[in-house]
Amino acid sequence: MSAPQLVIIGLDCAEPTLIARWRADLPTLDRLMRQGSSGRMESCIPAITVPAWSCMLSGRDPGELGIYGFRNRADRSYGKMTTADGRAVRLPRLWDLLGDAGWRCAVVGVPGTWPPPPINGSLVSCFLAPSTDVPYTHPAELASSIESLLGSEPYLLDIPDFRSTDRDRILRDIITLCEQRFAVAELLLERDAPDLLLLVDMGTDRIHHAFWKFIDPTHPLHEPDSPYANVIHDYYVRLDGLIARLLAKVGDATPLLVVSDHGARPLMGGVCVNEWLRQHGWLTLASEPAGPIAIDAAAVNWGATKAWGAGGYYGRIFMNVRGREAEGVIAAADYARERAALADALRAMPGPDGQLLGNRVFVPQEIYRSVRGVAPDLIVYFGDLAWRAVGLVGGTLFTIENDTGPDDANHAQFGTLIWHDPAQPGGGRDLGDVSIYAILPTLLDRFGVPAPTGLRGVAQRW
Repeated sequence: MSAPQLVIIGLDCAEPTLIARWRADLPTLDRLMRQGSSGRMESCIPAITVPAWSCMLSGRDPGELGIYGFRNRADRSYGKMTTADGRAVRLPRLWDLLGDAGWRCAVVGVPGTWPPPPINGSLVSCFLAPSTDVPYTHPAELASSIESLLGSEPYLLDIPDFRSTDRDRILRDIITLCEQRFAVAELLLERDAPDLLLLVDMGTDRIHHAFWKFIDPTHPLHEPDSPYANVIHDYYVRLDGLIARLLAKVGDATPLLVVSDHGARPLMGGVCVNEWLRQHGWLTLASEPAGPIAIDAAAVNWGATKAWGAGGYYGRIFMNVRGREAEGVIAAADYARERAALADALRAMPGPDGQLLGNRVFVPQEIYRSVRGVAPDLIVYFGDLAWRAVGLVGGTLFTIENDTGPDDANHAQFGTLIWHDPAQPGGGRDLGDVSIYAILPTLLDRFGVPAPTGLRGVAQRW
């Protein structure tokens, strides 16, 4: 087996403050940081798995990709949303560019890779694949090799029902998923001798969402002295050992990037965005709901509604513009003024304690270089991502629990970046904050592969 030219280990949602807190218990990551360089990885806006991995690996922003979250508005109708899978990514990503340069690539679990795209090498799809009953690998026969490797154990594309109170089962599945990812990566190392090995573990994301309240006294639902108090710590230790085992197979001369797409933070609660819009005159219902319901189930009076929203880790606000939406009420000439007024009102939102919640509001046309597809009119970080957006209307304005099931954590704008290049030792250098858009051009520059024109970021020296 020849050593790869580059190994990338993606840890979805890996939180840099946790790595710093537990660094003494993470000897592999500690060594990589001491011998290499490290910093915080500043994610895209929104800091969401989909589109963040595609932004990182294509060097383009969500507007250029036309992907604004896991679910995107399909057209200008009021209720149609679609999942942004790999078919939505129409620009080349790292393995495409390296493959064109003659590199053989092995890609495992990178979000945005289902259906499995053809590459120069091997690819195992991500959690967007509906099941392993559909083609989820390239080439298709790779699935048989995975089945042989795992025996009677099914290959997990994701954690089934990870928003559940069955935490023991969730933890078992997270560990299984993680160990399978690394086992498949080792299989591809031995089978294909790739030049690039790229894997993403989703377990870091799922374990934060399922267990954060047990490690964080600031969490509103914190449970002190819980039997789950060390679960996240122990998972990071497990990861550190799996990385060490993988590096032992790779050898000491291979450059390595450990990176996350965003970080994590405690979820302080939810803002019922559509109820807020209703209370402030932007959204009108034709009839009062019996209790909190999803906006899609509500009797919205579109002829008297200026804006509505969608929930998630961040808020998406859509405006009802005349000539653009079927029952639009905002005149095109008034659109910019109305949008600015709504953005100001969202920034001025008080929290349940009467103090400013600290919302950050973004206009896509101001933060992206272009805007493809049907973008939100406004993107909102409630409490700067301390609070999630809840899509319900009717009932209370603020919630503690997540409306789609138990969830302890929200995303944070800054994730993890560790770079170890034996040919160019970093000596423990602190890189500060590194943009997600710098990763692709920096890697291409390091290996002398021409970068496409028009990338958002520029190559850096790590």
